[in-house]
Amino acid sequence: MPRQFFVGGNFKMNPISRDQKQSIISVLNSADLDSTTEIVVAPPSLYLIPLRDTVRKELQVSAQNCYFKDSGAFTGEISPAQLVDAKIPYVILGHSERRSLFYETSEIVAQKTKAALGATLKVILCVGETLEQREAGQTAAVVEKQLQAVVDVLQESDWSGVVIAYEPVWAIGTGRVATSAQAQEAHADIRKFLSQAVSSAVSENTRIIYGGSVTAANCKELSTQPDVDGFLVGGASLKPEFVDIINAKRN
Repeated sequence: MPRQFFVGGNFKMNPISRDQKQSIISVLNSADLDSTTEIVVAPPSLYLIPLRDTVRKELQVSAQNCYFKDSGAFTGEISPAQLVDAKIPYVILGHSERRSLFYETSEIVAQKTKAALGATLKVILCVGETLEQREAGQTAAVVEKQLQAVVDVLQESDWSGVVIAYEPVWAIGTGRVATSAQAQEAHADIRKFLSQAVSSAVSENTRIIYGGSVTAANCKELSTQPDVDGFLVGGASLKPEFVDIINAKRN
């Protein structure tokens, strides 16, 4: 069974006003979008519920992070149970900005992933290497180590709720983008790892999406790769060109 193409928009800490947020959503609400693509948008947590209530029904909403506890004295955090109660179906976990700026280890990301799935959230799990690691030929080893921490705490059945986002750190927000061949190689390595570490079924069924300076100009070529099942889009998700990225698989 073919894997459904998936496009996520990670707004990060943008936009800075409700009016700007509404302008972004108005573009999506009025656009002609590919009905065969699963579309998810991830605004800052302040906008999650208002956006959920105003976005067209074909679009789903995702949080950008959550903690691994359901409640308690964890100032500034948001819990999986709170997201489920708010009818937010997805959460992004392990983004490189969380790993590098907020010192989240792969083990913490794994705990969060387990907690989110246990609460019935679906997870966009981010992995990826730095430029230094790529130039040292360590891409596969780095990504596999990040994934192994998650493999260690999940059951095979849990993986049906996971979308893996391969995001080379050196390509995020830099304007540099992995070539389609580089993206395909990394995605194929991830699929091979899943086959060995979990099962062939999980390997075949798990969607692996690419993130890292995805634009309307490069999305078509990337989307033709056999193991690229979609995109996690950063800056371009705030612009009208996000519609073109969503529609990348249209002929």
